[in-house]
Amino acid sequence: MIPYQLVWLIMLLPLFAFIINGLLIRPFVNRKSKLYGYITIASIATSAVFSVWALISVMSAENHTIAVPDVNWIVIGSFNFHVGIIMDQLSAVMVVVVSIVSLMVQIYSLGYMAHDEAGYYRYYTFMSLFTFSMLGLVLADNLLFTFVFWEMVGLCSYLLIGFWFHKPSAANAAKKAFIVTRIGDFGFLAGILILYFNAQTFDIQALHNMAVSGLIGGTALMWAAIGLFGGAIGKSAQFPLHVWLPDAMEGPTPVSALIHSATMVCAGVFLVARTMPLFVFSPEAIRVVAVIGGFTAIFAATMGLVANDIKRVLAYSTISQIGYMMLGLGAVGTALAAQIQSRTLILPNEEMIIIAKAAVAVGMFHLFTHAFFKALLFMGAGSVNHATGTFDMRQMGGLRKTMPWTYATFLIGSLSLAGIWPLAGFWSKDEILASAFTSQPALFWLALITVFLTAFYMFRAIFMTFHGDYQGGAKEEGHDYTHTHESPWVMVAPLVFLALLAIGAGWWNVSGGFSSFMGHEAEAANGGIAALFTVFTHTVNGVPLPLISLLVALLGIFSAYAVYLKRWITKESIGKAFGPLYQMAADKYYFDELYENIIVKLGLVKGLFNGFQLFDSKGVDGMVNGAADIVVRGGKAIRQAQTGQLQLYGLFIGIGVAIIAICVLLFGS
Repeated sequence: MIPYQLVWLIMLLPLFAFIINGLLIRPFVNRKSKLYGYITIASIATSAVFSVWALISVMSAENHTIAVPDVNWIVIGSFNFHVGIIMDQLSAVMVVVVSIVSLMVQIYSLGYMAHDEAGYYRYYTFMSLFTFSMLGLVLADNLLFTFVFWEMVGLCSYLLIGFWFHKPSAANAAKKAFIVTRIGDFGFLAGILILYFNAQTFDIQALHNMAVSGLIGGTALMWAAIGLFGGAIGKSAQFPLHVWLPDAMEGPTPVSALIHSATMVCAGVFLVARTMPLFVFSPEAIRVVAVIGGFTAIFAATMGLVANDIKRVLAYSTISQIGYMMLGLGAVGTALAAQIQSRTLILPNEEMIIIAKAAVAVGMFHLFTHAFFKALLFMGAGSVNHATGTFDMRQMGGLRKTMPWTYATFLIGSLSLAGIWPLAGFWSKDEILASAFTSQPALFWLALITVFLTAFYMFRAIFMTFHGDYQGGAKEEGHDYTHTHESPWVMVAPLVFLALLAIGAGWWNVSGGFSSFMGHEAEAANGGIAALFTVFTHTVNGVPLPLISLLVALLGIFSAYAVYLKRWITKESIGKAFGPLYQMAADKYYFDELYENIIVKLGLVKGLFNGFQLFDSKGVDGMVNGAADIVVRGGKAIRQAQTGQLQLYGLFIGIGVAIIAICVLLFGS
């Protein structure tokens, strides 16, 4: 069993690396030194070891939880705000994902960022701070503590997207990400405040108990849950706040691999999973999660079909797959909420909380597998860029001959993302399809179409990048990209390691291991909805659901093969056939134009914030300045009576005594 002190070190070690790199050694060590990278890697590697140890300990612990004492931070009267962490099934899985993916990214960055000597120390300093913030977010045991780390993660994202701030596109993308995600964060904060004013606590476990027992419910719980989901929509780039993530690809590719595929953008999924009992006891809120997730999955996939930048293809894929995760959470949660509403599931509060928490298994299992193969794909895109100097797939082609390791690992990641047996993505994707088929049939068909689109756009990327003839790479003065080569071992080794996880991670749940670990043993014993988590029990017109999804994915791969490799059908003819729809997808459905040209420039946002500014300057500042002016003027008036002449003071004392004597004589009786 891991000592609880080491659980604290899982999140604190990257913080120590941030302090050492950013404050202690910076004045004494050259900013180009590899020491910054080694310190970050050593700290995160140790965190990864402790994370795996913690996961093993949680799996063997009673109730799958390790008790970690809280630390009091602020005590004012009866108000006691403590800093505490949870080490349960959900946290144990997340710290393993965050620490392992972060470790692979930091090792990969030794090669990828080697030529960025001016910003080398800054890169590893920011990466250490981000890893600390993300680990703190997934370990926090109360919503206020969660929100603090939530905002720190957003700050790190801003700093890393705009890492090359000398490029206007990177600076603008950083600002766009910061502003758009703040909109969602406003909803998150509102949800926290609603819960606090109704429950007088930020503690997550206490809020779960109150929701299950009915102490929080009705409209208050619904709006609180929707507010929390608003934060998830912003951070996880779900419709309609999805517009920031494709532009965030302006940051370094390792940043995209860590923050914008495997960790930060999954924070929204984690938040919904962590507070699932609140959603389960608010049927309206959990239904919103399912619908937004299902729509986002297919909506983003259509934009991935027509993007030519390989990182943007992966960005749209990330948006789509996170929508898949939200659909998984929402579908199972909706089914459970329906059972509770119909009173077919009535159990003691503690058992209801266990079942509600177990409902996250489907969505979280896809998060677990997706983190590995999506980080692999982004790092593969970075490897290709390292050789060609571009992310434009139209300038690539034929790279499988000169970059065999990158090609093989990218192919494995794509097959896993497409859901091809026996890779990890097959098992987690089919769990979501099965849960949607049981509880949300309409969303199931959207999800199945998304399976086809995902396979198509990923193999479109493979055929354009690695097959055919090489198109020469970037056309830059002073750089020759006509002869490509494999990336150095320090970049290839993490690709191979993540490829192994993309193959094997899904097998954890082949016999129900992951679902049982997340609490489905208790659920099955209590007559819950455990049947949703066995994909092979579901059929469509007698055909097993996994076979259907596999055939659909293979059809998507074959379609990409026919269009982009064999050219039996030309992409131009497809563009003409779909006409306006093709153009709309290429133009991202004009959401950027809607937000920037109509909402911002036509004054809807400008007028609103001008009103806020006027209220602040004339209202709030006016009251404060007015009160100060009254005090100053009053002081000046009173100061006139203070002449410093003793005879004048004596005269006024005498006049005062005389007035008092007259009053006593006249009114004393």
